[in-house]
Amino acid sequence: MDAVYTHGHHESVLRSHRWRTAGNSAAYLLPHLKPHMKVLDVGSGPGTITADLAGLVAHVTAAEVTEEALGLARAEAAGRGLDNVDFAVADAHALPYADATFCVVHAHQVLQHVSDPVRALREMGRVTKPGGLVAARDSDYTAFAWYPRLPALDEWLALYQKVARGNGGEPDAGRRLLSWAGAAGFADVTATSSTWCFSTPEDRAWWGGMWAERILRSALAEQALATGVATEAGLRRISEGWLEWADAADGWLSVLHGEILCRV
Repeated sequence: MDAVYTHGHHESVLRSHRWRTAGNSAAYLLPHLKPHMKVLDVGSGPGTITADLAGLVAHVTAAEVTEEALGLARAEAAGRGLDNVDFAVADAHALPYADATFCVVHAHQVLQHVSDPVRALREMGRVTKPGGLVAARDSDYTAFAWYPRLPALDEWLALYQKVARGNGGEPDAGRRLLSWAGAAGFADVTATSSTWCFSTPEDRAWWGGMWAERILRSALAEQALATGVATEAGLRRISEGWLEWADAADGWLSVLHGEILCRV
């Protein structure tokens, strides 16, 4: 079956996604980029990473599954006055490009949401020029770590994983990227990891407040209620847990990501 995107595009989700930059989300790739390169950004989301990449290379194509989703990246590029970005509605499983079109094909937080990540990686490799790179970075939810260890946040993790897997995705994608790359036929793969860490009062207020709203109002909440995975009372309890974590003077949270660079 086709996977369903778990997060949706509620403002609380976009607030999180617009925080992402090439620096905090694609640092493993940046040393390999050259000014002459042509890059495909698969699953560009609101386009903040896309726009950052466009400042480093000759041309970037932003790809999303719907025109509505692509509109977010269009707006970001227009707001920055970029003239070296174009846009395409595309399915990661069947990219509408000829073989060997791009120097680099990049995907951030995409493979955890697709129905067949191996097929998607194979397609990303197909449209990459010989000697080019396929780059992917995905979080790994089981490996998230936080303190204080609040029961409501354990409940949040279990709920998220159940909904995401019910949607056909894999929330622990980070640890699987190297395996998926091998299954897709890549022989030259560099696998690394990196983290986001939220520990200052400002960071906790932002991350905890974002999730406190997201668990009540985003597509995740709608899906959890519709499938019976959660009740409204349970979602409120999780929301309150995120606010409790954000208010903790010793609150700390780390988000682990797996990363792969696949040489074509």
